[in-house]
Amino acid sequence: MGRCELSEPPSNPADSAPAMRREIRWDAVAAIIASLVGFLALLVTGYTAYIARYTADIQTKQVQAQVWPWLEAGNNDSTNAIEVYNKGVGPAIVRSAQIWVGGKSQTDWNHVLDALGVARPVTYSESTIYPGVVSAGETVPIIKFAKSEAYQQFRTAAIRKHMTIVICYCSTLGECWRYRDEHLVGYKEGTLKVNPIAQCPRVASSDVFNN
Repeated sequence: MGRCELSEPPSNPADSAPAMRREIRWDAVAAIIASLVGFLALLVTGYTAYIARYTADIQTKQVQAQVWPWLEAGNNDSTNAIEVYNKGVGPAIVRSAQIWVGGKSQTDWNHVLDALGVARPVTYSESTIYPGVVSAGETVPIIKFAKSEAYQQFRTAAIRKHMTIVICYCSTLGECWRYRDEHLVGYKEGTLKVNPIAQCPRVASSDVFNN
């Protein structure tokens, strides 16, 4: 009788293969972490720069507010004078002053009075604002008449002949404004204008008012 040999079942190749180990690529992990750290550092740097710039802007505006000038001109009936006054909190450095009558520039008060047709003789005093500095709260009577009759005649003629005054001035920080009033002694709503400008333009010597 023949022998019956038991054969072993075929082995599974997967069981026989060595176990696969999942290797961690530490260099890739380190690169990712480094990228995250760099990104966070960039965010912190940007935020810090923003805060610094914001703080600097606030400080600059505070300093600007502390030296801000504001020039206007107007009539003072009680003193028979035309005045320039600084309503701001800082000095106004006057860079130029001009006066026109009927669209023609005038170089001094004598020419202004002649252009307005104010009867002579006229006794008046004057104060210079250009070149000069008008301090905060200061009032400068640029022309003051000895008699009220001459002052009233001057005012009436200035309105009728469209006397215009333009003053360009700057703060101690170099910020500049241009004041223009087309009815200096007869103020009308909307004619008073104070506009910021980059810098005061150069004025031809023939157009400068040398009061």
